[in-house]
Formats: sequence, structure tokens, C-alpha cells
Amino acid sequence: MYIPTDDEIVALDSLPPCETGAPSPIVLADEFRTFVAYYARAIASTQATWDAVPISDPMEEPVVLLEFSLCYAHLFGPPNDEAFSGHPLFEKGLRPYTMAEVRHSSWIASLERMNSVHPHHRPERFQSRRHFILPFHDSTFECIADGVQAHFHRGSVQSAVSVAAQMLRERG
Repeated sequence: MYIPTDDEIVALDSLPPCETGAPSPIVLADEFRTFVAYYARAIASTQATWDAVPISDPMEEPVVLLEFSLCYAHLFGPPNDEAFSGHPLFEKGLRPYTMAEVRHSSWIASLERMNSVHPHHRPERFQSRRHFILPFHDSTFECIADGVQAHFHRGSVQSAVSVAAQMLRERG
């Protein structure tokens, strides 16, 4: 893992928030893209940029499918919300259920140092990489990627993963 130094936490309010009780996240990845599907927090406001509306039909639940482009590395596991204060970035302001980006990421710096032994290493390749953190109820997802795009889906998390699998197959 990494030891935070100059890391700065920036909340990503543009990403749809997860359901706090049971977001049931699923990760699907290949060497170029990583998808994370989760149940979205149903909200009454139609002002949300991702247009979430409360739904009572369990087959029409609001699901978010995040697509991370050129995902270089990812972690999925602890901590859960009850042990979140043990996360290395908690002291920097990272909080449960708050989707965030880490600016001046120590993890990216450590990956760049690790890669520096490669004969064709180019440090500038790491400058565009971004560190994302998605704290869920029972787990946390972190990744280093070039960007993220949110897709809105209705149904189940499993049906959103089927959509992601199709998107991976169509990559040409």
C-alpha cells in the first residue's frame, strides 16, 4: 500500500452516491477498463445530474455503472464503514460514502517509482493518472485511472454488470 504524504481529498459530487444500506458493488475489469456497478441512493430531487428517481419495483432499481478508462491498478476490499477510520487517507479527510478523488496521490507516486526500473519508463505517463476512491458500506474500491464516466441503469447490479461485460466485448 502507500503512505499518504501530500494527498488531498476532493469529493466527487458529480458521481451518483451509493445506497448506504446495501449498495452491493460488483467490479468487472480487463487491462484497459474497469467497471463498478452499485445501487444508487434514491433521491427525490430531479435536479441531480444523473436523474435518479425513487423506484418501488425491485427490477427497476436505480443502478450506477461507473466506467474507469485506462485503469492502471485497482483495489477492492477493506475497510468497511465501521473500520473506515483505519484507512490511510482518513486523517486527510476521506469519509465513508463520499466518492472522492485524491490529488497529489502517494499511491500514484509509489506506482511511478515502482515502474522506474523499466527500461522505457516515462514519468510523464503518470501525470494524467487519477486516484479515485469509492467507500461503500461493506467495502472500499480504489483505482488509478485516466478518467471516469457514470452510466445510469435501471434493474439490478447484476444486469448492469451484463451491460459492462458487453461493453468490454465490443472494445475494438
